[in-house]
Amino acid sequence: MREIVLDTETTGLDPLRGDRLVEIGCVEMVNRMPTGQTYHVYLNPERDMPQEAFNVHGLSSEFLSDKPLFASVVEDFLMFIGDAPLVIHNAMFDIGFINAELDRASRAAIPRDRLIDTLTLARRKHPGVSNRLDDLCSRYSIDNSRRTKHGALLDAELLAEVYIDLIGARQSQLILSEVRQSFTVGPADTPRRQRELPLAPRISDADVAAHAAFVATLGGTPYWNEYTKEN
Repeated sequence: MREIVLDTETTGLDPLRGDRLVEIGCVEMVNRMPTGQTYHVYLNPERDMPQEAFNVHGLSSEFLSDKPLFASVVEDFLMFIGDAPLVIHNAMFDIGFINAELDRASRAAIPRDRLIDTLTLARRKHPGVSNRLDDLCSRYSIDNSRRTKHGALLDAELLAEVYIDLIGARQSQLILSEVRQSFTVGPADTPRRQRELPLAPRISDADVAAHAAFVATLGGTPYWNEYTKEN
């Protein structure tokens, strides 16, 4: 199953009042594991950068002035995300900006049923506490030391790690890995998981005596006698 973890940076909070996208970052996941394939682009918003937004992501008007317009990268963006579900933290915020840009480019909006909102998942799993991305990284022991400012690709990479923990996929992967190791057939020196304490014998002395009496009725030299001598 292919999923795309996505994050954006913007000039503000409301695309209906003229705020625009300035950065998109995407991380591809297949079967809940990052593949290493990413999509990242800075965008020229065709407007000034408010100080409040600059304080969040550090992207200045000067830096963005020579970056492409969304309309010139929309094909690459849509090709990368394909028809995969989109994993987004506070999804309605990001998708509002993306759909506003798609509308300007005369492209169809991304429907809500494609969205997986990790903020909603986090609030259900951890009610009554803060569930910002930084909070979730701390909660799941994910290193976010590089996140001195918001950045779309870095935040998407961190969110991919958070998402795996939120849905319990990391634990499932560890369990499956241990099971595979236990049952791997390989060379004689291949390490295998062993019980710390052997299981207690399930055969009683009476069972052993009854079996010996049965073997004695077979006559000759039954193979069982040889086995008993060796063990």
